[in-house]
Amino acid sequence: MTEHFLPTQTKAAEKTAALQNLSELVERHLGFRAQPFRTGLRIRTLTNPRKTIVLRVDLSSKILRARIVCLRFSVPGLLLFACAARGGYVLQLGKNATTATAGVDSFFTPSDAGLGVSTNHVVEIINGRFSVFNKSLTRLQTLTDSNFWFRAGITVPSGWGFSDPRILFDTPSQRWFVSSVDVNDANDANRFLLAISGTADPTGTWHGVAFTADPVNGYWADFPTLGIDANAVYLSGDMFDRFGDAIGPALACIPKTDLLLTTPSVAGRTSFGVLDYSRYGEILQPVVTVGAASSPEAVLAVGDLGFDYLTHSTLVGTVVQNGASEGGATLSSPTTISIPGYSIPINPLQLGGITNNIDDGDARISAMVYRVGDVIYATHGTQINGRAAIQWFKIGAPSMNLIATGTITDPALDLFYPSIAANGGGTVALAFNASSATSAVSSYAVLGEPVNGTLSFGNLALLKAGVAAYRTNEDDSRWGDYSAITVDPANPTHFWALTMYPSSKSAWSTQITELIAAPLVLAMSASRTNVTLSWPAAAGGYQLQFTPKLSSPNWMPVTTQTLTPTNNQYVVSLSVTNGAQFFRLAK
Repeated sequence: MTEHFLPTQTKAAEKTAALQNLSELVERHLGFRAQPFRTGLRIRTLTNPRKTIVLRVDLSSKILRARIVCLRFSVPGLLLFACAARGGYVLQLGKNATTATAGVDSFFTPSDAGLGVSTNHVVEIINGRFSVFNKSLTRLQTLTDSNFWFRAGITVPSGWGFSDPRILFDTPSQRWFVSSVDVNDANDANRFLLAISGTADPTGTWHGVAFTADPVNGYWADFPTLGIDANAVYLSGDMFDRFGDAIGPALACIPKTDLLLTTPSVAGRTSFGVLDYSRYGEILQPVVTVGAASSPEAVLAVGDLGFDYLTHSTLVGTVVQNGASEGGATLSSPTTISIPGYSIPINPLQLGGITNNIDDGDARISAMVYRVGDVIYATHGTQINGRAAIQWFKIGAPSMNLIATGTITDPALDLFYPSIAANGGGTVALAFNASSATSAVSSYAVLGEPVNGTLSFGNLALLKAGVAAYRTNEDDSRWGDYSAITVDPANPTHFWALTMYPSSKSAWSTQITELIAAPLVLAMSASRTNVTLSWPAAAGGYQLQFTPKLSSPNWMPVTTQTLTPTNNQYVVSLSVTNGAQFFRLAK
């Protein structure tokens, strides 16, 4: 018995490949001579070489469109098992390591998780620490965030520091970009900071640039965000006055060619000033564009952060045009995107119950937003049935239309601080935290696949379990402010995530995890009396089905019982029958 997966081809080619697949399987594993023909196999038996068994295989278009179709053929003295359609994917964990701990690597709370991945490197930048790893997660370099910025040529006065870092690797230019803001305790006017690597090697030279976030009013920028496309790099911040009152979002655009100079320059930037929350939304996220895009840079925001505890139902999309123009970029009129309602997420419980709440922020899009071709992927926190939950979006960038949306919930856990990334095939991965009154804050991920125009998600996968209830000196212990996830540019079925977990009652740690979208395999073993079928427990949402024939299939569930995983596998054992049976996993 073996399993075979066929690449996506034309329907006719898939049928031919499936029959050839079965022919090779018979000869290789059972020693029979098998010859494929248009609709089946001619098999010569061992007992009488002159006798031929003709096995008809009807691979209809419906079968070929299934996520995965596994076929079991029973003929006298012969048992075959093969897959004759493109398979789904299941989440597997690769490299997985704790990379920073409060009180050791950083003395700031929260961490603010920034993560970037290139062909050879994984880079983490958090409040207080910059670290470079190879893809085995061996640390190659580590610096305090202050030393990183000082080495890049950025200095700050005494009493000032750095906050809210983000990072990305830009494949077309083979350069790294890091953003941040400088801050002090007096809420003085501050600067947007940007560092650009000299090469694709993040352990090498970096060049920093800085400019005042609001030179007109002297407001200070909080929660800076970072985006990029072929034309420019984009920075935004949430602007406050010195009394701590929110004023509006700021947005700036710097031509990419200026930043790739031997001495980077921001002289050609376009600053759009302080914008209106009611028009442009709250917490602007310029998108990180991956691949070819047919329209200019998109900027996404929620319509409301939700502090009124009401339900809100809009996102806001804006387009930055002429991003490569020196001082000539323009901003489109905002587009309101109607979405299913969301509200500010409830502070989740953690180990110990109601007195040990943790602060999961508001309804903003906190993590970086990715655009893959012309599709934008974004996520944020919301509240569903009294628990913190996740809402995700697929948005068409050219017209800012909602393509698909949904939520991720758990009956026992609060889910919070999500991040999302997608590859060119539309497979997505989300990383986030989860907790309950009986479980400490832990790191999780989930894999989603495009099925019938939407995303279908598997089961939650634990990345790192927290070890204690986390407490700070605040009533609701501060967490976040964001997680990070990105696609590996060298292998698009691999994702890398950066999350937090409590490593003690008073310390957070960060966890870098490689997430692998592995082909979903329906395995089979057989004895004289039983056939055992199994598949990974992480492949949530799939149902094992059977039909006695393919010419006019009537797919029925093999069992109506709720399956319980055994050693991370779903296992179904069946009695062998005389007639043919065909099995598949389907959504």
